[in-house]
Amino acid sequence: MKKEYTNGDVTVVWKPGLCFHAKECIHGLPDVFKPKEKPWIQVDNATSDALIETIKKCPSGALTYYKNSEGPPKEKTMNSENIKAEVIENGPLIVQGTVEVTHTDGSTEVKKRSAAFCRCGKTGNNPFCDGSHNG
Repeated sequence: MKKEYTNGDVTVVWKPGLCFHAKECIHGLPDVFKPKEKPWIQVDNATSDALIETIKKCPSGALTYYKNSEGPPKEKTMNSENIKAEVIENGPLIVQGTVEVTHTDGSTEVKKRSAAFCRCGKTGNNPFCDGSHNG
């Protein structure tokens, strides 16, 4: 699932399934990202440049953007040569690229683009981070 919010110049794309509530968005633009309101993203409360700079700080990839003049980005295909892993201080391990995750029960799933793996063990969505360590 994804939701899109536009100011006419830039479209903000939110994929809630990727979000682990790092709150970079809320801390960066509290007048735009208001989780207690509907819609929670109010793109008209900041400039397009401010939106872009804040979205670039989203560690999970749950928030992305595209310039309307360029249209939505084409889905990138990734191979094993361009997988990236980043350890977030006091947070999850972020893996970007297409990865196949094998669970303890032997089932597998493919995560495309970005996955946040829990490192604290408090998640209710093992092995993925759900922000439980923030509570």
